[in-house]
Amino acid sequence: MAALNVRFTDEELEALRDRAAAEGRSMQVFAHDAVIHAISERTRLFEDAAVHVLQVSAELNRRLA
Repeated sequence: MAALNVRFTDEELEALRDRAAAEGRSMQVFAHDAVIHAISERTRLFEDAAVHVLQVSAELNRRLA
């Protein structure tokens, strides 16, 4: 499995440590899950926007066809 080094300021690292501890997870698991969530959310938002554009422009596309 590949690894990634990420640099944090002292304040950011402390916030990460506190948040992970509050959720009962390691900092590594917490950071991994946060990145995966961000990737998934961005994909979901893009797909939602694409569906919206297709729905809004459906009539225009039908008339142009």
